[in-house]
Amino acid sequence: MTDIGKTLQNARNEKHYTLDDLQQITKIQKRYLIAIEENNFDALPGDFYVRAFIRQYADTVGIKADKLLSELDEQAGKKKVEETEEEPTEAKTRTEAVRRQQQSSTPSQVSQSFDKFMHYLPTIIIVGVVVIIIGSIYFVVAGNKKEANQAASSTNVSISSDVSSSKKSSKKESSSEEVSSSSSKKESSSSSESSKSSKGQKITNTAVSGSRFTYSLTSHAKKNKIKFTSKGGSAWSSISVNGTANWQGTLQNGASHTVTLPEGTTSFNISLGNSNVTNITINGKKFDFLKENSTLTVRQITVNVANE
Repeated sequence: MTDIGKTLQNARNEKHYTLDDLQQITKIQKRYLIAIEENNFDALPGDFYVRAFIRQYADTVGIKADKLLSELDEQAGKKKVEETEEEPTEAKTRTEAVRRQQQSSTPSQVSQSFDKFMHYLPTIIIVGVVVIIIGSIYFVVAGNKKEANQAASSTNVSISSDVSSSKKSSKKESSSEEVSSSSSKKESSSSSESSKSSKGQKITNTAVSGSRFTYSLTSHAKKNKIKFTSKGGSAWSSISVNGTANWQGTLQNGASHTVTLPEGTTSFNISLGNSNVTNITINGKKFDFLKENSTLTVRQITVNVANE
């Protein structure tokens, strides 16, 4: 039987990669790489990511992933059979324990428990009645106080509105003209910025190396918005801006998450764990990354932002 974790670790050592090197190359968190080498697959987010991370690990260190995944499936099948065989024994043990416990209970013990309950029953009833009375008093007092506050508030509002209505009427016409002029300027400026941000935006593929893809983003907005949406299943994604991690998470089917890049961003990196069910838009426009090798599940995307 092949030791999956040991096989991957030996291949990594032959490549002279440290765990930190492998984390930088694959974008898989170090704690997940350690769990894989220790065959602790339960520490990973789910069965899909166990297979995806093992395949990406194997591809990076130069060994065939299919053999390891077949071994993983074989181990999972044996584990399921063992759990099925153990269930009847555990059920039998639990049944015997319950029967022994029932047999050990004597009428005298039941009688003692009932006597103890009857002894405390009057005290329990008295405490319950006291709690109900206190609660009723509290709600009555609170309700009266709330009504008094509302009445006082309505009186103050009525007086202040009468005093200020005459002042507001004289300023209403001039302020409405200023607001109208200001709002028209804001609308025109926002519409021009919106058209500028979406008009002519281009995303061009500049390099491909295995599961790593490089793109160039031109004619973009000042603050670019990246939206991740999962359609058809769950998907893990992450994004880092100018080399600093910004967000990572698993989106369930139909969920989405938007990241706004800071102004002046020169590049950002996207890692996808299930690219076939992940949709990405940049400033509202679809980023069609699947046209470069649509069969890949796990991929690393680098986007260089042209500052214009």
